[in-house]
Amino acid sequence: MLTEAVVGLPAPALRPWVDRYLGYREELPGPVVRREVAGAFVVLVLGWGDPLDITDPRAAGRGAYGANAFLAGPFDGWCATRGAGTGTGVQVLLTAPAARRLLGLPLGELANRVAPVDRVAGWLARLRDELAGEPGWPGRFRRLDAALTARLVATDPVDGRLLAAWRRLDGSGGAVGVAALADEIGWSRRHLAVRFRQEFGLPPKTVARLLRFQRAYATLGRTVLTAPAADPDGSGWAERAARWGYYDQSHLTREFREFAGAPPAALARAGSHSSNPG
Repeated sequence: MLTEAVVGLPAPALRPWVDRYLGYREELPGPVVRREVAGAFVVLVLGWGDPLDITDPRAAGRGAYGANAFLAGPFDGWCATRGAGTGTGVQVLLTAPAARRLLGLPLGELANRVAPVDRVAGWLARLRDELAGEPGWPGRFRRLDAALTARLVATDPVDGRLLAAWRRLDGSGGAVGVAALADEIGWSRRHLAVRFRQEFGLPPKTVARLLRFQRAYATLGRTVLTAPAADPDGSGWAERAARWGYYDQSHLTREFREFAGAPPAALARAGSHSSNPG
């Protein structure tokens, strides 16, 4: 059960890169397993409470066990978390370009992986300890501001053509084709795919699919869906599939199974959404 959730707004210089901080405290009386959906983003958790296990059902070696401070993703498949006890910390969701800039490393090294922060960067491990030592959220958020602002000074900018390609893809919700994207920035399709994957973790075609899924998944969470009795043949899902940019209902269902581990109708039930916003 979430007992505390505090949102912090980053310093102005950070807002092009960081949307918000989420400070949390959660009490889990017994083991709780959650499914976390795939996403073309990086999740940074700087926690100091009881640890979690994070597993990828496709490959055990991609997860992390007994971790309370970790980096996850980007992921092109769903994962599961298992935890109990008291979890406390700060979560930051980063777009791939923001993570590339702030971490100072190509996301190809993080794709489809969860890694404890002390295995990724010493400054993240030190930051976690500093946050744990602060008595309140305002002081923790100020420490985050200071650390992340210092990273902007210490790291090189993201390649401008890759950044333009990401923004174009993101702005279209994944609707721009890779060939058109390559033409727009003046690279070959192959060169764009290789560089994009190296720097942002996943190839542009996969990112386009994930961006479309993320929008559909977020919409699913906000929409009051038709009751099954009023939609006996499931025709409402065909309409939603078209509205969300899928070829048909089968296409929508396949993508949701791959990225969320369940069809959209199952996820629409109360309490079925993961803690990962997609």
